[in-house]
Parts: sequence; structure tokens; C-alpha cells
Amino acid sequence: MAAKNTALITGASSGIGAVYADRLSKMGYDLILVARNAEKLKHVADKIRNETEINVEVIIADLSKKSELLRIENLIKENKNINLLVNNAGVGAVTPLLQSNVDKMEEMIDINVTALTRLTYAAAPEFIHRLNGTIINIASIVAIGPEILNGVYGATKAYVLALTQSLQHELGNKGLRVQTVVPGATATEFWDVAGMPYTNLPSEIVMSTEDMVDAAIKGLAIGEIVTIPPLQDGSDWSQYESARKLLSQKFGHSKPSARYA
Repeated sequence: MAAKNTALITGASSGIGAVYADRLSKMGYDLILVARNAEKLKHVADKIRNETEINVEVIIADLSKKSELLRIENLIKENKNINLLVNNAGVGAVTPLLQSNVDKMEEMIDINVTALTRLTYAAAPEFIHRLNGTIINIASIVAIGPEILNGVYGATKAYVLALTQSLQHELGNKGLRVQTVVPGATATEFWDVAGMPYTNLPSEIVMSTEDMVDAAIKGLAIGEIVTIPPLQDGSDWSQYESARKLLSQKFGHSKPSARYA
């Protein structure tokens, strides 16, 4: 019997990760769910087991801790059935830079950047070798608008966007499929943890988690590398990207611009 597709989802105990788990289970994926909160993760897994016949493995891990992160890296390398990685685990902040605790900022970088990078490094060569694999990285609109929230948070998500685009550039023709999802304000516990419940935001800018994930899955199906569910006119992103790529070709000069003379 052929092996089933298996998806590993980080941050799967609630919010975006839990909805990905639900949707992917209904698409026939076996699941490996990773998160810190054992009780919530068990609830997500039990619900899926009750509704489907797929296999669900639960792993309690804090990806900010090197030893626990290494355990997930090794699992990705060793489990040959894993062909979809959803790098969803992340934390955020809404406070201004100088009012933010630098240790908390470092912890955010550990999860949003370091853990995502190491799991990507574990998955990418394996997926290319198997000629079958997809990496989905969850970013945020603050990757494009760093002025919107905390600057370190914006910087971590700009990294996620840039890394995914670089993966596509270098490995997209070698059998690796990549997508970065760029949500706006989404109705998740992220906002509570960050100190600003989403119920305090204007309702017209807050998207349901289900709508966001469904749009992201559709974006992957139609071949998008960057999926921005709240962006109403997709040509706006195409124009932005075209302008960015054009600008990037204008930096190769041995002399500074005359305006610096």
C-alpha cells in the first residue's frame, strides 16, 4: 500500500495551525501536530480523530528550545512520509520598540526566525530528494508594512517573506514547492497574547481564521508563491513585485550617485 501524504504543522494547538490541521485532514493528509500547549493540542487532535480516519500524531515541543527544535528537525529528516511542512508557530508583539522587553524580542526571533529556518533547512533537501514536498511559511502583512505593529515582529515576518521568495528562486525548479501566506488581522489568540485582543480592532479589518486558511489553501492550489488573503486586487501585488525587481537591478554601480557628491 502506498504511503499516505503526511503534513507536519507547528503551532497547531489553536488559531491558524488548528484550522490547517482540520482542512488538511479533510484533504486526506495524516498529521503530525506540534505545539507547546499539551491540553489544547490534544483537543485539536481528538476532534480530528473523531471526525476522520486519518492518523494524528501529537508532539509537545517548545521550538524556542534548541533540544526540542532538534527533535522536530530529526523527525522531518527521518519520516519519509512527510511531504508538507506548515511553519506556523510564531509569537508577536504590538508594543513600540523601546517599550518592548529585549529578552521577549529575542524569544520572538528564536521562534519566528530561527525555528522556522532550521525546520526549512531540515525539510528542503529531503523534499527535493523525494521530488515531492511543499513548505508553507506563515508571514504577516507587517512583512510589507513594518510600521503597522512592533518593529521586531515586522522584521521577523519580513525575513519569512524574503526567505520564501529566495527558496522559490533557488529551489523552485528542483521539485520544491513553497508558499508564504501573508495574513492581515485574523481572529486568533495571537492578539490576546500580544496584549491587544482582536475584539478591540475594527471588525471590518478582522478576518475569520477559517476564511484566511481556506484562501491560503486556494492560493497554493492556483500556484501562488505569495498569498495575501485580505488583498482584494491581486494585480496590486504583481505590480509591487515588478517594481521591486526592477529597482533591484539598479544597484550595480561602482560609483555613488551624483546626489552624494
